[in-house]
This record gives sequence, structure tokens and C-alpha cells, in this order.
Amino acid sequence: MKKIHLLLVKAFIKPFFVTFFIVMFILLMLFLFKYVDDLIGKGFEWYVILELMYYASAANVSMALPLSILLSSIMTFGTLGENYELVAIKSAGISLQKAMMPLLIVIIFLAISSFIFSDYMLPKANLKFGSLLWDIRNKKLSFLIKEGVFNNSIPGYSIRVDKKNDDGALHNVMIYDHTGNSGIAKIIVAKEGMMSKDDNHLVLKLRDGVRYEESSGKSSSYNPRQELTRMRFKETDQKFDISSFKMSRTDEEGFRGNTQMLNLKGLTKKKDSLSRELDSINKFAALNVSSYYKQNNYTKGYTKVVAKPKDIKGEIVNTIPGNQKLMVLQSALDQANSVMQTTAGRMTDHADRVKNIIKVEIEYQKKFTLAASCLLLFFIGAPLGAIIRKGGLGLPVVVAIVFFLIYHIIATVAEKSATQGSLTPFFGMWLAIIILSPLGAFLTYKATVDSALFDVNYFKQVVVNFFKRFKKKNSPVKI
Repeated sequence: MKKIHLLLVKAFIKPFFVTFFIVMFILLMLFLFKYVDDLIGKGFEWYVILELMYYASAANVSMALPLSILLSSIMTFGTLGENYELVAIKSAGISLQKAMMPLLIVIIFLAISSFIFSDYMLPKANLKFGSLLWDIRNKKLSFLIKEGVFNNSIPGYSIRVDKKNDDGALHNVMIYDHTGNSGIAKIIVAKEGMMSKDDNHLVLKLRDGVRYEESSGKSSSYNPRQELTRMRFKETDQKFDISSFKMSRTDEEGFRGNTQMLNLKGLTKKKDSLSRELDSINKFAALNVSSYYKQNNYTKGYTKVVAKPKDIKGEIVNTIPGNQKLMVLQSALDQANSVMQTTAGRMTDHADRVKNIIKVEIEYQKKFTLAASCLLLFFIGAPLGAIIRKGGLGLPVVVAIVFFLIYHIIATVAEKSATQGSLTPFFGMWLAIIILSPLGAFLTYKATVDSALFDVNYFKQVVVNFFKRFKKKNSPVKI
């Protein structure tokens, strides 16, 4: 038994790690495609992008881990069935459930590890990822000088060069300086230049050029005059401040209250605080609205209103003096409109607060559904591999992707419905597991009794027998 268990564990571990890293690589490539606009043209160092991908990979575990367990379990038992090793194990008196036991222990260990990861490590990774992505999105584009184009990246300056060499040499440089208070740009033209920069400044060493400055000279109200100053130079330095192009790191404490960056303890505290705030707001709103309906004297200080009163029937209206009916009805209408506007604003605020509570409850359930999905997909993948009896990356990959898509679509739709309030957060997050659990039990039963559920020859023989019976039934009877 120990040798068989060791054989099964070794047969599972290798495809599990291979498929896990392949899926993680694919998801990271999709992540780069999603955020490529935020990364290109900002001059990030390679280690900043790797750090962002490292933190983003933590969020991809919730998709990569269940898929790799499903695929590797199908491949493991499919290979054993294809090589008749599973038949040999059963002929030795070992049932499929006993053969699955060592792998079940491994899956339970992975499920517990995934729960610990989602409760402790994932919130910290999301915090690092969220703060770093915020800083990346708010970083300015890197200062780049392109040939034949005016560059306006540096505030107050427009720079144009005809040609730029790889070593930083520039030819035919033109600079428009708009930093003066007069609103008139200063122009610098140079035949050659050399570009260099440090951490905070860009320095252009210009040679053989001219500086043009236009300023107000001595003038009167009848004879305004402008002075143009032209200065030639052999060599000069023009320094630009580029400190704003550096990425500054934001304090992570500002992101710590986000729902995805909290563990179970933090989510429980946040839900309690949000619920208390909602209760206090509801009580205050009820008291505030009820104050509108208290009997008060609103007939004093009103001017004549042109609006016509509506046809309101009742003893209360008849008790109002005729010369005050218009004023009283207009006052009632104003109060009703005020109540409607106040209530509409508070209903919107109430809906937003309820939605925040639902998001907290959904994130709370996610900590457990990842571990449960690992167990569920194992009980789907292992019997499927024993039934289809095909190893490798052909049919097992197709079957695994189909079942994982079914699980992922149900889980996504249920989560969206729970977010919108159509389903309770608990039922919405566990709906996919509730629906597919009977399928896992059914497949385990079929694999135990050696069912030919996915055997093509079996279905072919069923079709042939059906047509034979149909032909025999419709054939004429000889007398």
C-alpha cells in the first residue's frame, strides 16, 4: 500500500506544479495586457514591474490553484487508466476510494494552505499591489525627446530637435521658455547639444546658439514699444527640473481599510462598524422625517402664491378658511417635496452602505470557498480521469477546461447576483459548489463501478443496438 500511495503522490505532484505555473504564467500575461497602458512610456525599472507582477500573482492563486488541481487529477488518473495501472491496483483488491486517499490527504493539505494564504498572505499582497498600482498610475510619462516633434512634458518648456544620437548628442535644438511672468516666450536656438541627467534634473549643454528675449521697453500710452534682445553664445547649460517624473510611494495605511486588504478579523470588525453606522443613520432618518408631520403654524409670513391648489377632498381642507387655502396647500406641497428630496438622497446613501456590507460579507465567504473549491474539483477530476482513461495534455485539458469554465461561470454569475442583492452573500458564494457537489458524487460512483461514461465504443454500440432494434421492429412479418 505504501508503494502504491507513493506512486500516486509522485504521479500527481509533477503535473500539478507544471499546470500551476503554466496557468499562473498565462494569467500574468493577461495582467500585463490589461495594464500595459499604465506601464508603457513611464520609464520604470525592471524590478518595479516584477514587483507589481509578484503581488498580482497572489490574486491569481484563487483561479490557478483549483484549475491546476482539476487538470492534474484528471491527468494522473487518466495516465494510470491508460497504462492499465489502475486496473492492476483494483485487481489487488484496492478500491478507487482507497487509491484516492493519499491524494485526498494532499488536497486537504492544499485546501488548508489556501485558506491560510487567503486569510493572512493575500490581504497583505493586495495591500502592496493596490498601493503600488496607484503610484504607477499617477506617475507621469517619462521625459522623452523625439526627433522633429515639440515635447511639452516639462511644465513651461517646449523642446524640439532635428536629430538625436544614441549617445545623447542633439542637433538643431529649439527651446521655447514659457516660465516668464510677461507671457512672452524666450527662444533658444542652438546648432548642437549634449543631453545628460541626474536624479532630479535634465541638463542640456548647448553650443553655437542664440537666445532671443522680448520685453517691454520705455514707452508711453501713445507710443508703446517692445525691446528684442538677442544674445549669442558659444556654450551654455540649460537645466530642467524633472523631479515630478519620479515615482513617489504612497503610504500604505491609506489603503488598509479596503475590503480586499482585510483578513477575517478585520472583515468582521468592518461589518460590525458598517452595520452600526447604518442603524444609527436609519434611526436619525426616521426621527427627521417624522418631524415634518408635526402640527405647526405655517400660515404666517407667506406671500401670495400664483399656483392653483389641486382638488383635495376631505374634512381637513374644508376647515381651512377660504383666503388661506392656497397658502396652506402650497406649504403642504413644499413640505412634501422636501420630504421626497431628503428621502431620495438618504435612500441612495442607504443603498450604498448596504452594498458595502454585502461586499464585506462576500469577501468573508471567499476565504472559505477557495479551500472548498479545491476539494470539489478534485472529486470531479479524479473520477473523470479514471473514466476517460486518457493521459497527457490532449483530452484531459479539454475536459478540465470545460468543467472549470462551468464552475467559474456559475461562481461569477452568483457573485454578481449577490453583489446586486438578488442572492444572499452566503448562498451566492457557495452556489457553484452546491450545484457541482452532486456531480462530483455521481462521477465518483461511476468511476467506482467502472462505468463507460466517456467510452466512445460504448456509445457507438448503444447506437448500433438501437438501430438494430428499430429495424427489427419495423421489418414485415412473414406468414
